[in-house]
Amino acid sequence: MPSTPTILIAEDEPAIADTVAYALRAEGHAAEHVLLGGAVVPRVQAGGIDLVVLDVGLPDMSGFDVCRALRVVSDVPVIFLTARQGELDRVLGLELGADDYVVKPFSPRELVARVRARLRRKTQAAPARWQCIDAFELDRPGRRIRYRGQLLDLTRYEYGVLEALLARPGAVLSRAQLMDQVWADAVDSSDRTVDTHIKTLRAKLQAAAGESGGDPIRTHRGIGYSLDVGG
Repeated sequence: MPSTPTILIAEDEPAIADTVAYALRAEGHAAEHVLLGGAVVPRVQAGGIDLVVLDVGLPDMSGFDVCRALRVVSDVPVIFLTARQGELDRVLGLELGADDYVVKPFSPRELVARVRARLRRKTQAAPARWQCIDAFELDRPGRRIRYRGQLLDLTRYEYGVLEALLARPGAVLSRAQLMDQVWADAVDSSDRTVDTHIKTLRAKLQAAAGESGGDPIRTHRGIGYSLDVGG
């Protein structure tokens, strides 16, 4: 973790966001603020966020839905802010992967103390272990993949396809094999779904590689796909 942790505040009430940001900065943290839940996952995926303070009642989507989406791509600590005091809401938030739960109205000093405690636990935890596979780096627990040093912004299924190909570099996986591994819970999907996700994956890999990179995904007509990890 960097010497100055960066906290992302997702809160649609400016007065609350300003108060939290001020308290965090007074304790030596950096703070960023977004108004909408839809901005949280892209910002976290861009890197540099050490903890998310997440309001449950955001205008565009529930904080619970934001946390659910965030847990697909990141294990960054999450502290919920909410006006709800019910036990079921607290349990739901924690089951979705939140690390703590603060009920409004709250003391900014208490929130900062909770942030400090979560960051301390994160520091003491084992660091993420990236598995290097030539031009790729894979963090399975965090469900993250880098290509040529660039973190890829992947959907759930794009990540699944690329992880499956990375598990057997150079091996040809049929569409049926990829469907079984990646879309096991989506019974209404078809083989064309694989082709669609391969197409979007290729675009993201080429964007990450820039002018220096080719296409590492190989098409084997009538069979399936393989990954040239050195490509």
